[in-house]
Amino acid sequence: MKSILIALVLITATFTAYSQQSPMPLYPKGIPNSKPTPATYVEVTDKNNWISKVSIPTITPYLPEKGTANGAAIVIFPGGGYGGLANNHEGMAIAKAFNSIGVTAFLVKYRLPTDEIMIDKTIGPLQDAQRAIQIVRQGAAIWGVDPNRIGIIGFSAGGHLASTAGTHFDKVVIDNKDNISVRPDFMMLIYPVITFGPKAHTGSRDNLIGKNPSQAMIDLYSNEKQVTTNTPPTFLIHAQDDGAVPVENSLMMYEALTNAKVKVEMHLFQNGGHGFGMPNPTTKEKWFDWAAAWMDANGWLKK
Repeated sequence: MKSILIALVLITATFTAYSQQSPMPLYPKGIPNSKPTPATYVEVTDKNNWISKVSIPTITPYLPEKGTANGAAIVIFPGGGYGGLANNHEGMAIAKAFNSIGVTAFLVKYRLPTDEIMIDKTIGPLQDAQRAIQIVRQGAAIWGVDPNRIGIIGFSAGGHLASTAGTHFDKVVIDNKDNISVRPDFMMLIYPVITFGPKAHTGSRDNLIGKNPSQAMIDLYSNEKQVTTNTPPTFLIHAQDDGAVPVENSLMMYEALTNAKVKVEMHLFQNGGHGFGMPNPTTKEKWFDWAAAWMDANGWLKK
């Protein structure tokens, strides 16, 4: 109990120091599984808010307008093939959309797997995802969040990271002496990379587990194979004509969840390609409206 109180005090102090939409370090006391960052490995954010070469991961809170928060929280993982982060249309815009329905959002700038800065690159992103969930759950009272209504959302490779966090939570890869649950209460996967098998997005697979992985590693990070009855309820979006991440990724995840009797809802666009973010420009239908309705139907939006 004492260690939990100390952690809450530290989180409170950190939150006070960092205002709304100001990034907080995920690891104030030192980044696990890290090597000294080479002088040539410098984080870059371009004009489109594409972030590369992340060595210091952060979490940025986005708070709903005063009086509108309903207690639900969402942790956001942008995509980018595990080689960059599409921080604008798969990050900041998403956080603001969730704020509009009363959900407190947390945007994660996670480390991208590389041997340059990591001892074991295969667990680096998952460490950051688990740490983000841990921080939000530890600081739930500070942010006015219900610790039992903390979900995750990921796009493309960020969807792979989210689905990893949602299926590998029993294997905690961060310091967790207070035994804080890193299991998300629900997950939302938007045109996600799921499998590392024949229908994989090879760029994401190569970046995370290398160009010549063992079959055991392929199976471990093929998250349709990691679904159990304790996997969180899941919401899936994909376009049938996705030329980068085949729609079969979502189909396999849907089938695995259904077989495990986990609640799942899936919507498929006939067009839209890959990486459209919030609005699919080929249709007037809005997947975020469906997502909000799904959250409401499951009780996550009720104050």
